[in-house]
Amino acid sequence: MLRYSIIVVCFLLAWQDVQSQSRRRTSRQHELGFLAGGSYYIGDLNNREHFVYSKPAFGIFYRLNNDFRTAFRFGFNYGKLSASDSEHNVDYQQERDLSFTTNLYELNALAEFNFTEYRIGNDKHRFSLFVFGGLSTFYFITESSGGVGPDEGVSVPKLQVSVPFGVGFKLNLGKKAGLSFEWGPRRTFTDYLDNVSGTYPAGAGTGGDGQTSSSPGAASAGAMRGDPTMKDWYFYYGIALNLKLPGKKSCHGTGRNRN
Repeated sequence: MLRYSIIVVCFLLAWQDVQSQSRRRTSRQHELGFLAGGSYYIGDLNNREHFVYSKPAFGIFYRLNNDFRTAFRFGFNYGKLSASDSEHNVDYQQERDLSFTTNLYELNALAEFNFTEYRIGNDKHRFSLFVFGGLSTFYFITESSGGVGPDEGVSVPKLQVSVPFGVGFKLNLGKKAGLSFEWGPRRTFTDYLDNVSGTYPAGAGTGGDGQTSSSPGAASAGAMRGDPTMKDWYFYYGIALNLKLPGKKSCHGTGRNRN
């Protein structure tokens, strides 16, 4: 019985110490971040090659550091997606001969978790790996050599939802600024970022609006043009400059704010 009592007491003391440390590290910090990097996509015109068709991307975000381990982020990203069948040495893609360019605008809400304690302006916590995940909504405009969808008259919503997640690294530069590097896939629920899915529409291969390939046989009505079961993905990656925003200072050892 004494052994179990000792274990319980040790557990309570350890828990009290954790809670005490947590209270000392709950002062919030606000940041403004600017992201510069690239964007690319995975889909019918690019099945597996990461970074190869990257285009410039930019973003701005606000980060609320709830404590030294967790943060919430709200941001806007702009990126361009592009790919072409002619750049692949695959017979069916050479024959299909489609291409597209998409302008994509994203609003996101993310939660972050730092693997080690981190805070801009704190010499003891200068860097950390982190992971993030959340929800985003995006609007896209696509120009391509193909039609809109697998059948004539298909209406594709331009405002969609995606699930962002990813990994990154944060580096403290001093009292007011830090850098972060990140890579973030976006899982979408559409197959039309590239305007390629399903079968060719009626009129394909006849010189009408459905003509999407230099090979009339490949573009014949009803022939497979893409895989409708594989949804498109898009990705953002880059480096961000994070600026600490002015805020209330915390009393030493309490985590309480003071003016």
